[in-house]
Amino acid sequence: MTRRRPFHSSLSPGAPFAPSLILLFILFSWGCGGGDRPERVEGEPLRVVSTIGMITDLVERIGGDRVSVQGLMGPGVDPHLYRAGAGDLRALTSADLVLYNGLFLEAALGEVLEEMGDRVPTRAVTADIPRDRLLAPQEFEGSFDPHVWSDVSLWRIAAGTILNALLDVDPEGEAHYRERHTALDAEMEELDAWVREEVARIPADLRVLVTAHDAFNYFGRAYDVEVRGLQGLSTVTEAGAADVQELAAFLLEREIPALFVESSIPTRTVEAVRRAVLARGGSVEIGGTLYSDAMGSAGTPEGTYAGMVRHNVTTIVGALGGAR
Repeated sequence: MTRRRPFHSSLSPGAPFAPSLILLFILFSWGCGGGDRPERVEGEPLRVVSTIGMITDLVERIGGDRVSVQGLMGPGVDPHLYRAGAGDLRALTSADLVLYNGLFLEAALGEVLEEMGDRVPTRAVTADIPRDRLLAPQEFEGSFDPHVWSDVSLWRIAAGTILNALLDVDPEGEAHYRERHTALDAEMEELDAWVREEVARIPADLRVLVTAHDAFNYFGRAYDVEVRGLQGLSTVTEAGAADVQELAAFLLEREIPALFVESSIPTRTVEAVRRAVLARGGSVEIGGTLYSDAMGSAGTPEGTYAGMVRHNVTTIVGALGGAR
């Protein structure tokens, strides 16, 4: 399958990118024109701004009633393509703490967040993951794969980074934060073990996950699943007809029973692959919708990190023939 650089070349380190520079200008102009960042009032919750829902959920779990979290990217939002609006800028400049994924997931917005660290406490939650545990496919010119949350063991490290960030800005809440983090960490350890057990029920020759883009490579490495994505690491890239035909041929050759759509990406490319398989006389089903770059709606099981993981695994195992 044809591989592409996952991010626009202007998003590589050190390269100029006009939209992000404009956003940075607006952000700092807003701060200068609107006065100093509002101080936190004693007794009020810590104002935290997060980017993706998976971070928002961890902050809520660790922070409890000591934090008030505003997530910028809700259900169905593709972080690779996200552009901040005026409301986001107001939230960022008034925050006590800003948390983002990093590794270029947030594209242009990520550059702004890196630059604002001397004005607002800002932390990339992937900062403490050992570099040798990050995937850096050679075909992607050295960029790390940002989708670390699909490996629960790596997202446990991110939870620890969030804990430390909260302690840095609110040391008075240490006992509160540590107690809640300890409970969350135990749950995530159990979740990781559950995923391993469930995935192991899929016959080895069918343990192949085919989706719209390369969002599950950490999942594949951690849980022994072969992963194929029609697009690259970022949805900025477009799949062509040759990519569709090549993936269809792969599905036919391996006799894989299902491929999957993603909640934050249009279904047309995956549906094109299925039509190509059917046109060749084969058979493959859409196994269901997976949550990759965004969680489900608030108030649903999939609207939490653990619920999202359980939904994805249950969907994958069921569609690929996991034995009971």
